[in-house]
Amino acid sequence: MASEDAVPDSWREILAPVLASAEARRLGGFLKAEEAAGKRIYPPRGTRLAALALTPLDRVRVVILGQDPYHGAGQAHGLSFSVEKGVRVPPSLVNIYKELHADLGLPIPDHGNLTHWAEQGVLLLNASLTVEDGKPASHAKLGWEAITDAVVAAVAAKPEPCVFLLWGSHARRKAERVPGLIGGHHLVLTAPHPSPLSAHSGWFGCRHFSKANAFLEARGRGAVDWRV
Repeated sequence: MASEDAVPDSWREILAPVLASAEARRLGGFLKAEEAAGKRIYPPRGTRLAALALTPLDRVRVVILGQDPYHGAGQAHGLSFSVEKGVRVPPSLVNIYKELHADLGLPIPDHGNLTHWAEQGVLLLNASLTVEDGKPASHAKLGWEAITDAVVAAVAAKPEPCVFLLWGSHARRKAERVPGLIGGHHLVLTAPHPSPLSAHSGWFGCRHFSKANAFLEARGRGAVDWRV
């Protein structure tokens, strides 16, 4: 990974072993070679670890797992499901907002930037943290998964109870790889992915936002302000 994407302090010790691995070095070499060949990689350098920078390990209360960044120009900025203000809200996020409105009565936002969530301890993590322009899942199984698995495992090891929101089979499979997460002291909620292809199969009506807040409040961790 480039120097512009230095691992934030709170995650450095946890991630040091995996970042020193041959797999991580191969990933770094691959990304440099792809960019040197003129390929457009999203999100841009300096934002690829934004989720870790905005949500230190000791502040994580909720984890939302995505698959990989948006693959269109100007969309991805390092937070799963989020886009910068001024960028059209993607369909999956539109459905997230619809459920948020139905669950908590919050108004539908006019933008897609979820930084406010991240700053409150909602870790917006993708399994792969880069993608090639126009090619979804193009950087899957190239090394990012080992790094993001370590991130999920670090949260699962926290003594404080957290909430894991697993939307879609990919997120569920990733969580299942973490020993002790399922059936432990954390709340693990699953639902179909909020994309238009699966949202009507159980995403709508899942009420994950109110359930997460009820769990956190009951354990003295405070509710998340889900307004955007």
